[in-house]
Parts: sequence; structure tokens; C-alpha cells
Amino acid sequence: MAACTVSFLLWIVALQWISAQDYSSQWAAHIEGGLEIAKRVTEKHGFVLLGEIFPDYYHLEHNHVSKRSVNPGLEHHKKLTSEQNVKWAKQQTILSRSKRDYLSYVRDSRSSKRFAIKGGLNDPKWPKMWYLNRGKDMDMNVQGAWEEGITGKGSVVTILDDGLEKDHPDLIKNYDPSASYDMNNRDEDPMPRYDQMDTNRHGTRCAGEVAATANNSLCSVGVAFGASIGGVRMLDGDVTDAVEARSLSLNPQHIHIYSASWGPDDDGKTVDGPGELATRAFLEGISKGRGGKGSIFIWASGNGGREHDNCNCDGYTNAIWTLSISSATQNGHVPWYSEACSSTLATTYSSGSNYESQIITTDLHHECTSNHTGTSASAPLAAGIVALTLEANNKLTWRDMQHIVVLTARPTHLLASDWIINGVGRKVSHSFGYGLMDATTMVRLARKWKTVPAQHICNVTAQVFEKPVPARSTVTIQLLVKECNSVNFLEHVQAKISLTASRRGDIKIDLTSPSGTRSTLLAPRTHDNSHAGFHVWPFMTVHMWGERPFGTWQLTIHNEGKLLGRSSLHEWCLILYGTKYSPRTLSPTIYPVEQPPKPIPRRNSKNTKKKSKKSKSQKQSTTPVSTLIKQSVSSYKPNVHIVLFPIKNSSKLSPTLTDNIQTYPSSHRLYSLQNVDGRQTKKNLSPERNISPTTTATMTDWEMVFYGTILPPEQTHILPTISISQNLTSEDEPEQNFKSGECRVTTAKCLECAFGYNIYNGECIVDCPVKTYEDNDGVCSDCHYTCYTCNGPNDYQCTKCWGDADLTHALGQTYCYSKNIKHLLDDKTWHIIATVLLIINIFVLLIFCKGGFWTKYKPGLEPGYGDYRLANQIEGDDC
Repeated sequence: MAACTVSFLLWIVALQWISAQDYSSQWAAHIEGGLEIAKRVTEKHGFVLLGEIFPDYYHLEHNHVSKRSVNPGLEHHKKLTSEQNVKWAKQQTILSRSKRDYLSYVRDSRSSKRFAIKGGLNDPKWPKMWYLNRGKDMDMNVQGAWEEGITGKGSVVTILDDGLEKDHPDLIKNYDPSASYDMNNRDEDPMPRYDQMDTNRHGTRCAGEVAATANNSLCSVGVAFGASIGGVRMLDGDVTDAVEARSLSLNPQHIHIYSASWGPDDDGKTVDGPGELATRAFLEGISKGRGGKGSIFIWASGNGGREHDNCNCDGYTNAIWTLSISSATQNGHVPWYSEACSSTLATTYSSGSNYESQIITTDLHHECTSNHTGTSASAPLAAGIVALTLEANNKLTWRDMQHIVVLTARPTHLLASDWIINGVGRKVSHSFGYGLMDATTMVRLARKWKTVPAQHICNVTAQVFEKPVPARSTVTIQLLVKECNSVNFLEHVQAKISLTASRRGDIKIDLTSPSGTRSTLLAPRTHDNSHAGFHVWPFMTVHMWGERPFGTWQLTIHNEGKLLGRSSLHEWCLILYGTKYSPRTLSPTIYPVEQPPKPIPRRNSKNTKKKSKKSKSQKQSTTPVSTLIKQSVSSYKPNVHIVLFPIKNSSKLSPTLTDNIQTYPSSHRLYSLQNVDGRQTKKNLSPERNISPTTTATMTDWEMVFYGTILPPEQTHILPTISISQNLTSEDEPEQNFKSGECRVTTAKCLECAFGYNIYNGECIVDCPVKTYEDNDGVCSDCHYTCYTCNGPNDYQCTKCWGDADLTHALGQTYCYSKNIKHLLDDKTWHIIATVLLIINIFVLLIFCKGGFWTKYKPGLEPGYGDYRLANQIEGDDC
């Protein structure tokens, strides 16, 4: 028995050791009074001041504390916090952060062979850079921006990573020391630490993708080869919250773009994100960086695809402040390492399977590589495209940039099974976001971009009281949003959720918007065996971008666990980010067009038969709407000049919530200008026409003005009565009394019913139908799947069962059990048999402990008389 006890204690100690935090020798402290007072206070207690994180927040280290320890330095912490000027202090714990590439550390086969020059560039690897020069909508369309003189000049990018080989011949021209620092060695030199395995090559590779010099007969070409590039060495050592915060807030008035290709472990079981200091660094960056326009943070979405990881469990990619980028292979497939999640905004190219090409970039030792991989390679490509866009318009805010990415990303040629069309007609995917980034289109849209309206935030809390989610079941909770603090057009949507689970990896969470867009916030993770659940974790989705928030939101929680694997939802709330007015741009394709515009008839057309045949062929065409629009516009002869913009004072059309719900969208005008004789007219038409005072009239030009709305008009009229029929096994199906005319507040569906009526599928009804029950909010919610009728959502709140089940009462609760197993539950024989078997097992165990069956022979005793022991027991131990 003593051996069993010792083993159990060792097991407990091992668990504690595994779950224990590693404390570093560093502290972060809030010390008021300025730098001199901070130095005096820290030196008094043996601390060294490493640097300033934020104003009056400092990064400290104590030389007499172990670099890594499971025990906190409580004595030193107490002395530091005893000072009057020290308002807050925290010893830093060591964080696990992984680089997001997937190559083993084997030296690449580097070659200086010269290839045929293509496109006027003499860089040897340029012909092999397929992701930049394939054309035909099969690359990221950077050459069009270059041809317009956009190279990223004036944009400053820094790579937060393991160092930067600043003297690399393909980087030295664009190297910016003001965008560089070594957080690990605490100096101004970001040069990486060299070893035999080249483990610190990651940052140099990422930097070459952004700003490798063009046309210098060396290696490759950066996407923004005119941009300034810097590096922060912060991964080649102990990473703490303070180290991350200092890196993210380095010189924010000089650096425009921070690119990060790392994050918490992509092992399919980690849930981790930025600490309080790093979170503040993000907030300070978007609010004060770049002169108040906001720093732009580009983040690799993660490489945990093989482990079935989900990047919504990564608090960096899951944040609204970061532009989360995933990867696509050379052939447009989802890479094997890619993580699918609802926070991914867009994608760029990277590596794929063995037969697909990878990314070409700079490497350590002044060399070149053709084997950069993973989402690590995708984020720097996105950073380069953003640098090009900032050169075209350096007044863009961090939110402007996200809007531009959403509007210009191309879903074509990207192959995924989960593409959907959201409530405003945009295709979106959990694997690719809104599609492949398009540099030239982003640059052109940026030139005429107007800053988006101010961001508003709306918090809506659901009334949830310990909602159980049994194993192998689904629970859906509805949340009605009627007004939303000036958020009329959505950007980011967060669902903050607290739940417990027997096994966290069994949980799947979906969120459905009032427009019907269903987004998976969390997919099951096979390696996540944690019992910790989620505590106020902000799952984020960008799939509802541009939609209206008003109506019924649905949160669906699936528990795919085995028997007894229960889960419980404790609380959830929606945080809706968006604008009061629709963001104004000059792009006519921001919102979907229900029907392609018909070509304007030409009066000088001679062959009407050909024209009629042409129109018939257009009607029969199955080409996508966006393609038809381009074709019809380009087919106009002469060219048609289209302008789309809100009319003056259109914001006054919907100043209140009631108006937002019950009035039509803001009116817009679509001008189509064309000469009768086929020549393009001037864009600015005068209302006055100079008509010749002769007896014959001559038409010199004409214009058509179309008045209408961007979005379809919302249905504010009385909704039609709907009859619903269900095929039920029960013989007594109640007749439903639908009274849709009793709807008081409506958009496309009813949001609020008159007294005495309940909402069901957007309709007002008197009695809830079968399989639903009336909740406290007057909404017909779903019963548990085992119930035919019920008075609540749980399996113990059934009032009537399906035909193949019987209603069972137990301890004041009612369940529906299948008739096939009901007789087994009523039979008490199994209980008696189980009790007898338990007694027999105890008896056999006692015999084994006292009778001597587990032993080795003891010298001096004859066989058969043995005082036998377990082989690993010590003398004196007994069972």
C-alpha cells in the first residue's frame, strides 16, 4: 500500500510540475515620477532597468534571481512594491512562442545560377517567383502597382522575430536602424545568433519577402522593394509579456507596419493570447501609432492544421487589431498546415505539398533560399502589399486598411469546401477569409479612399443561467438585438463566452447572424483534453462584415463528447464593432448587385437582329454577376462613366434606430453618360444646354439618372401568413395559429410581437409549435431533441415524447427514454448483479494482498510458504 501511495504522490507532483509556470528574472513595474526616480527605486532593491515599455511603465531585471524558476521571487517583489512610487509590479512568466514555418533545419541547396531575365528584372530568382509573376489572376497582382510607380517608398516595416541579417546584400540598401532593436541582448543591433543548424534564419527570410532590393542581380525581389525594413530580435531568448509589449510598441511614430509570423504553440490544445502589457501595446498602437492613424499589425494565422488546431484559440490572430493572414498553395488549395477559423481576413500564397513550389527569399550567410514555408511566409507578403497601399495613400487608418482588404480580396482560383456568401453578397471562407490579396486593386482603391466613419462598439449580454450541454447534443441560444449604440454596419463581431467542459476539445461553437450568415467560432480539437473550458474568451469573426446587426443572433454549441462528457454554458455576450453610416468609397462593387445592368441601347445601331440575339445570349448566361458587370461595362461603345456616391445629407435619412429599421436605405444615384454618336461625353455635364435657335433640333448628348438603393429595401409591410406542415410520428399534432400581422417591429423578419404572441422563425404566433417552447423573452426556442413537447431546453424538461419513446418521471424531472431500453432501466436485476460482482472483486483483491501471489522467491524459505512481495516493493511495504 505504501508503494501505491508513493506512486500516487509522485504522479501529483509531476502534474503540478507540468502545469507550473516558469518565472523569469524580469519584472514589469508601473513607477510614477519619471525615469530618474524609476532608476533610483530599482537600483535600491537590486534591479536593473532594461527599458521603458510605456510612459511610467518599465522593464526590470534582478541579477540575483534565477533566469528560469518554478518559484516566484516573492521577497524581491515585496521589497519593490513597498516603495511609494511603485503602483503596480508583476514578475514575468516565460511564454511559449513558436515560429510558423514547417521546414526541418536542413541547409538548403543554394544556387547562384542565373535564369532567363523576365519582366525587365535581372534578379536571378525572379523567373521562379510564381506568386508574383504568373498573371491571369493567378498571382497577387503586384506588377500592376509597380508599373504605376508604387514600390512601397516611404513605408516602414519591421519584422518581429529572431533577428535580421542587416548586412545581407539584398537587404542592406533598405535596412532601417530606427525600425530595429535586439530585445534579447538589449542593444541596437538585430543581427541573429548563428549556429550550426541556422535556427535563427526565420526573421531574415521574412524580411526578404517584404523588401529585398529589385534589379540588383541578387537573389529575389521584395513585394515592396522600395520600403524600409527593420527587425526586432525577440524570439531568441525568454519571451515574456514585457518583451512582447516592448517589441509591439517600438518607435510607433516611425514604424508603420509590424509583421509577426509566430504565436502560441500550434499543437491543437493551447488556448493563449497576449498578456495585459501586450494588449495595451496593441491598443496604444492602433490609437496613437502613425500620428493617430494607427499602427498596422500583420499576423500569421497559424500552422496547426495537422493537429486540428483552430486559430480562434490564438489571442493574437483572434484580435480585432491584427490583420490575420492565412496561406494558399501554388494550385490554390488549402495547405495541410493551415488552420481554419473565422478571424482570418485574407490570404496570400505559400508552400503546399511536395510537388508544389515554395517561397523564394533571402537567407542567412548572405545567401538565398527557395524553401520558405508555412503561414510564416504569408504574413510578410501581406505586409509588403500593405506597404504598397500606404505609399498610394499614407492617410489610411488601420481600419481603412482592413476595409480595403475585404473589398479587394479575390476568392477566384482558391479551392475550399466552405465558401459561403454572407448577408451582403461577399464570398468568405474559414480557410481563406475573403480571398487572395490583390496589390494593384488595393493601391488603386486606396488612392480615392475616404476615411471610414468612426468606430462604435455595442455590447449585448444574453441572459444565460448555467445552460447545460449534454454529451452528443446541441444547444441553441437566441439573442435579440433591437438597438445597438450607433452600430448599423458591422465590422468585427466578438462572442465572449464562458463555459466549462469535461473535455474542451469536444466543443464546437457556431454563430449565426440575423442575415443568416453562419460562422464557426470553434471547431473540435482532437488533442485538446483540457478540463479548463473557456473563461470570457472573445471568439471573433469577420464573416458578417457590412451586414446589419438588428435581429435574432443564434449561438449554437455542439458537445461531441462521449457519454458523461457534459458541458455547461455560463455566460456569453456579443460585442459588435461597426459604423453608424455605410463606409464611403468610390468603388461601385462594394455591395452585390442583384442583376447585371443591361447595356444602354445605341440609337445608331444598324442591325437590330444581332442586338436581340445578343440580349438573349446574355439572359441565358450563367457567368457570375461580378463578371457580367465587367463584361457589360466593357461592351459599351463608347465607354460608360459610372459614378456611385451618396446624395447630399443622406445621413439625415436615418438618424434614429426606428428610422434605421423602418425606412429604406440611403438613396444613391447612378449616372450613365453617353453621346448619341458614340463619342464619350465630358464627365461634368452642365444643366444648361446650348441649343441652336433653328427650326430643326439637334441632340448633342443625353444622360440617364438612376435613383435607387445599394441594399434591397427592407420589408416594412405586413408579413404574409405562412402555413407550416410537419411530418410527425405523433397522431395528435396541434394546429398552429400564425398571426404574422401582429408584428410590431420588423426588418426582413419580425423582431418584436404584440402582447400575447411569440416569435417563431421571424413570424408572430399565438402558441409555439411542437419541438419548441415559449421562453421568458417571448421566443419559441427549440426543445431537446428527445422531446416532442417540452417546457424548457433540457432533456429532463420533456412533457411529451415521440412515438418510439416513453415519458419517465424521476426526482421531479421528466425524461423521454426509448422503448427499446426502457425495460432495461426498469429492471433492477442489473443492480443486484453489479453489487455481487463488486463484492467478489473486493474479496479477490484481499486474497491477492494477503495470500502471496505477486512475488519473487525469498531465500531461506521453502516454496509454498512464501512471504512474497511485489517486484518493485521495498522491504516493509505491504498492500
